[in-house]
Amino acid sequence: MTAMISFVGAGPGADDLVTLRGADRLARADVVVWASSLVPESMLDHCRDDVERHDSATMTLEDVLAVYQANPAAAIVRLHSGDPSVYGAIQEQIDWCHAAGRAFEVVPGVTSVAGAAAEIRRELTIPQRGQSLVYTRLAGRTKASMRAGEDVKAFAPNGTTMAVFLSGARPDELQAELLVDGSGYTAATPAVVLVRVTWPDQQIVHTTVGELADAIRSTGATMTVLVLVGDVLADVPAEARSHLYAPEYTTAYRLRSEGGSTEGRASARGRATAQARGAARRTR
Repeated sequence: MTAMISFVGAGPGADDLVTLRGADRLARADVVVWASSLVPESMLDHCRDDVERHDSATMTLEDVLAVYQANPAAAIVRLHSGDPSVYGAIQEQIDWCHAAGRAFEVVPGVTSVAGAAAEIRRELTIPQRGQSLVYTRLAGRTKASMRAGEDVKAFAPNGTTMAVFLSGARPDELQAELLVDGSGYTAATPAVVLVRVTWPDQQIVHTTVGELADAIRSTGATMTVLVLVGDVLADVPAEARSHLYAPEYTTAYRLRSEGGSTEGRASARGRATAQARGAARRTR
């Protein structure tokens, strides 16, 4: 692997939820910078034994950049929890790479939200219950980072599915903002509290918005807490099914089923695609 800084998403925690590309970059790395507070050490089993390791849990941005500066010819992996694009704090590192003329790439990872949905076995976009998903957090000490209209109470009137990060230390404030006047949520709206999701010691608490603060406190956690809120979390069958595979619905590749049948019928594009794939298999 040539000299490159790879910002790699480690996924939500389980060391087999890193992508194949991420595992490849770890295997080829000369230097890896990782946060022991957010990424399990077992993730480094993907690395060579002689890889140079730096634990960023006690490092500042300047400390991390100093590692990059000191290793201009190395393959470096900066291992971030979840997906680097979501609260990954990579933009300032990307800016440095541009200014320093260093080659870099971003390798996506499985988000903690995706890991959470898998663990609780839920789809987060269900027809007539919720077709949008908001990622947000409480403002807290970093209030200056939040633009007006981006806090939890600003999104609450929509009543759509919400994933709240970085807010476990202020459970009462979170509950109050979700139930602000005019909110689309009620005290009975389903919620799930997840701590260190997909880690061996993960905690999952199913609750409601009205009991959310107590549910968060029951975990004893203030960090690595993810809260999901919304009607999609209700433990009842969906009232409506997706149009995508409905017999009466036409797509680019499938025609509406004939009357009295639920069998799929390929459209012209669907037939052409199937024929092209068949031809490709015959030439292998």
